[in-house]
Amino acid sequence: MGRVTERRKVIRIRDGAVSTRPDTLVAEEPMEIRLNGKPLAITMRTPGDDFALAAGFLVSEGVLAQRSDLQNIVYCAGATADGSNTYNVVDVKTAPGVTVPDITLERNVYTTSSCGLCGKASLDAVRTTARWAVDDTHGGDAPPVRLDPELLAGLPDRLRAAQRVFDRTGGLHAAALFSEDGELLDVREDVGRHNAVDKLVGRALQSGSLPLSRAVLLVSGRASFELAQKAVMAGIPVLAAVSAPSSLAVDLAAETGLTLVGFLRGASMNVYAGEHRIALRAAAAKG
Repeated sequence: MGRVTERRKVIRIRDGAVSTRPDTLVAEEPMEIRLNGKPLAITMRTPGDDFALAAGFLVSEGVLAQRSDLQNIVYCAGATADGSNTYNVVDVKTAPGVTVPDITLERNVYTTSSCGLCGKASLDAVRTTARWAVDDTHGGDAPPVRLDPELLAGLPDRLRAAQRVFDRTGGLHAAALFSEDGELLDVREDVGRHNAVDKLVGRALQSGSLPLSRAVLLVSGRASFELAQKAVMAGIPVLAAVSAPSSLAVDLAAETGLTLVGFLRGASMNVYAGEHRIALRAAAAKG
């Protein structure tokens, strides 16, 4: 369901003049994710790409890793007392043989549109549950992703140009996947940037594209631990953000081999981890 925006009356004051007008706002509604019929999590999200959001969330949780792990996703009919369907409850059914967590214990969570889990236990959990290694410093079948700083510098403008709903509301975060050559592969918007990333990852799982081992993930705003976690769990080697990373995000990137770039604004950026993927010498020569 695609209730991406809603209209509300607003009193507008400009230079002392008062007027009333309708305003377009980004929609925000809760979505409950059930796993094999059992409640798992509630997230505040912008409706749309709900199945991809649920699938991507379960990739981050280490439940799903490939398309064959997923049997189906459905909206739960009769989700309210009167039997109507709100399209705010989805049930994910895993394929036979897929190991699922014990969702009767502490991992039954409420996720706001901007929060994440923190602490040393979270670092350990990501390290032990990640299906794919993003650390390519020890060699492998394919050469490491190698990015010119000029290519990275041009990505935020391309992301901004693709934000259709932001232009109408000014109230959405966005996440985009780019190829190592700078090609825009996919972009999603949501009131929560972690939801936008889950939608990207979920769509990749549904299309059989995981791991995203040659992709660059760009997010609007800051790079939290949770976003770094989602990149690692999807096998993404590079995470770039237009704002600051958190200390725990940097720690996770350093431990897992993720390239983490923050304050990506114009030709300026900070590389916090995984600098071997950035062509620093070429940038120094040009400078």
